[in-house]
Amino acid sequence: MKIYDIAVIGSGIGGSLFAALNRTKHDLILFEKDRNVGGCASTFERYGGYYNSGATTFVGYEEGHLIGQMFKRIGFTPELRRSEVGVRVIQEEKTVDRVKDFDTFLAMVDREYPNPFNRMFWETIREIDRKFWELKHIYYAKHSIGGYIKTLRAMAELLSVYRWDLLMSAERFIRQTLGEIDAAYQNFIDAQLLITLQTTSKELSLLAMALGLSYTFHDTFYAKGGMGRLIEGLLEDVLVKRQEAILSIEPLPNGHYELISTKGTYYAKKVVLNSTVYDSGNLFKNPKIQAYYNRFSFSDQSAFVVYLRLQGEEKFLHHYQLIQQQYLPFSISNAIFVSFSDSEDQRLSEGGYSVTISTHTRATIWQNLSKEAYKAQKKELQEHIIEAFLHYFDTIKAKDISRAFSATSKTFHRYIGRYNCGGEAFKLKNLLSMPSCRTPFEGLYHVGDTVFAGQGWPGVALGVDILDKEING
Repeated sequence: MKIYDIAVIGSGIGGSLFAALNRTKHDLILFEKDRNVGGCASTFERYGGYYNSGATTFVGYEEGHLIGQMFKRIGFTPELRRSEVGVRVIQEEKTVDRVKDFDTFLAMVDREYPNPFNRMFWETIREIDRKFWELKHIYYAKHSIGGYIKTLRAMAELLSVYRWDLLMSAERFIRQTLGEIDAAYQNFIDAQLLITLQTTSKELSLLAMALGLSYTFHDTFYAKGGMGRLIEGLLEDVLVKRQEAILSIEPLPNGHYELISTKGTYYAKKVVLNSTVYDSGNLFKNPKIQAYYNRFSFSDQSAFVVYLRLQGEEKFLHHYQLIQQQYLPFSISNAIFVSFSDSEDQRLSEGGYSVTISTHTRATIWQNLSKEAYKAQKKELQEHIIEAFLHYFDTIKAKDISRAFSATSKTFHRYIGRYNCGGEAFKLKNLLSMPSCRTPFEGLYHVGDTVFAGQGWPGVALGVDILDKEING
């Protein structure tokens, strides 16, 4: 009977990074229910063209940053193209390019959102982020004495570096620094936070807001061939079972785990789940494990994504965020995030630009609908998003769009096994209640965007780094 050292369930960013880091240290196997690897960061083929599943940007691949260090340890060099502008944010007549050069960015903010304290605000945001990625003992783990000790040491380091700023809310910092800002400036800030942290400044700590707003102060890259190709590169030397869903996992008396899939039965000493904490309880019959996962309240925030095939020779940036005055129907946002394939990308741009447009919605908005009502609701939101897209890109005409289709939370669940988009945002009130990579059950671990440290490549990579240390010491 074959017994693997580690079984990883799910090939999202977290599962793939962890598997790549541990492929030579352990006898490891990874399971992915879909034919495409990457989860929310996958690339799929439809109607003869390729599309990125979501609006994932790739940041942190640089000297001194955790992601750059991880890729170096793995020995994998991805095919990337640096984006001169991380994201172009357009709000009615206002345009701000989120670029790495601070003074260039600040000049645009001063032009569009004049405030005598802009420099103080944005310099503080950037400095908080810089200090965070220079911390030596970032850690958050529970359910073991060693994990608690390392977490306490991390908290002590945070307090010594940030002092009372660690306890300040984002909303209070905005008010104290910028004063009473107008709705346009507030929307500019909050729309970016929704992309990076899945919530607005009203719910965040100053530290979380600083990390969320500082993404583009780091190098931003475009993944050639799609984000999924980057994930495929990470997993090149990993044993991956594609299109093989894990149906159940049970702890055995000998301390190992039995995994039953759609194609067979497997055994492993340790299991690393890259599924969400909201869905993972469904994999177990053990009542104690079920009870543990049932503690976490479902975060029903999700995404609605429109995919376009666009004809034309015009050059575009890789990413835009378009902020409107009114909220979109069936959504919780007044902004859309637009990602264009690179004009020189021979895979994604064959037959026209591959365009991914996303906005925030709630998974529950798409539940309990009749088939007809679901289709009508989906069509209405897709049409509103395309209308907004054409409004901002006035050189693009409806006739230039040769293909359009969309995905809801139900679509994501069908392919990647999750309804929601991201986990609970890092807030002051959940500082000590967030799930960690270690569970109360020996040999059962978790990674991904629903455990510490949250969303995006940097947040998930930090969680992977902590898990790697928990397992390997």
